[in-house]
Amino acid sequence: MNEEAIKQTGNGRWSRIYSAGLKVFHAYAGWLVSISWKRFFVLSLLLIIATGILHDIPPLSWTYSEIVADAEAPKRTRKSAPVPQPKPSASKKGTGEGVDISIDERGVHISTRVTPPALPASQPATPDTAPNAPGVTISLPPGADSQTVKEAVDEARRELLAALEEARQEAADAVEAAVDERRPHVIRHKFGEPLMPLTMWFILLSFIIKVSYKGKIQAEAKAAQATEVAESESLKRQVVEARMAAMQAQVEPHFLFNTLASIEHLIETDPARASMMQKNLIALLRASMPTMREANAQGTRDLGRELAMIRPYLEILKVRMEERLQTEIRVSDGLLSAEFPPMMLQSLVENAIKHGLEPKAVGGKLTVSAEVVHGKLAVTVADTGLGFGKADTAGTGIGLSNIRERLALLYGGKASLNITEPEGGGTAVTITLPYVAHASMEP
Repeated sequence: MNEEAIKQTGNGRWSRIYSAGLKVFHAYAGWLVSISWKRFFVLSLLLIIATGILHDIPPLSWTYSEIVADAEAPKRTRKSAPVPQPKPSASKKGTGEGVDISIDERGVHISTRVTPPALPASQPATPDTAPNAPGVTISLPPGADSQTVKEAVDEARRELLAALEEARQEAADAVEAAVDERRPHVIRHKFGEPLMPLTMWFILLSFIIKVSYKGKIQAEAKAAQATEVAESESLKRQVVEARMAAMQAQVEPHFLFNTLASIEHLIETDPARASMMQKNLIALLRASMPTMREANAQGTRDLGRELAMIRPYLEILKVRMEERLQTEIRVSDGLLSAEFPPMMLQSLVENAIKHGLEPKAVGGKLTVSAEVVHGKLAVTVADTGLGFGKADTAGTGIGLSNIRERLALLYGGKASLNITEPEGGGTAVTITLPYVAHASMEP
């Protein structure tokens, strides 16, 4: 196995370990988020109690010794005894070799000769280990007798012996402390000592994970929900648009063939009317062809372009129905730029003529109007035909259902479709939606 293969094998092993660790982390974090805070604190308390019990149970209660040299030893609570400085009346411990007494005109002088104590072999001698020997000076008044001098000497002797004993004791303590400083120390540890700190750190990290991971999960859930809603709305819109396109594909060829047949007949009988019908058909095709493409791209167009498609359509029908069809369009120029979903107005006009006016022997009138009511655009297609659902050619209502679904997808609850029956008879269908001026209106 060459070096490259070994490297790939190692990378694959670490990748598997990382993936497994990541899965474990996500599983644990998900479990933390799923439990309540009360349960989290109860479990944390139980974990601390269990750790305290396990700390005193073998093998965690077993101990091991650690020998620490003086240079590595931690600071101890006992402080080393300082080397005493010489005092006027005391000195360090020593072994006296004699007392010197001198009397002169200033008084009596008593001093001891001290030999420094023996130090350990590891401790080098320093000037501080042989301090000056203690001494006592007695001042006598002039003319003092021998008894007074004797009493003064005895008192000075007692003081000197007390000071000498104190100096010896302090020197012995200093030597013992110096030796103790250089002695190795033994520290005992339990195997379970790190268990409690690790437990506390584990609980703290779990607390942090529970707080942070919960926010992450909530954000991911909201994002997934928003994505799902968006995909669902997009799918619904595509379905509705497909239905509208299928209906249009069924209606337009039928209307187109009938119109072409009428043009062919009028060419022989009335060329002028045939020419007018042909021009209106061209205008209708020019207006309707971009409509389907833009409907799928934008979802809305302006009302003016929808009317540009309705006008030639009605003119063609007037040629076919002759005096039986009267039309009127009441839309102000200021509303031509208002946004309006494509193909809806044409569907309403086709339904009004097919199911309301054509089945009626005397025909009737079709009116298209638009107005702004309480900040909303209301577009109405009214006819004086037989009435809604009364003709033998009454459809299944799929067209109106598709229009309602499209309005709900585009505007939610802000748009509606209402069907009413005017006083003079017939049917009036009104589409109400938010009034928004289209950004760019083409004439």
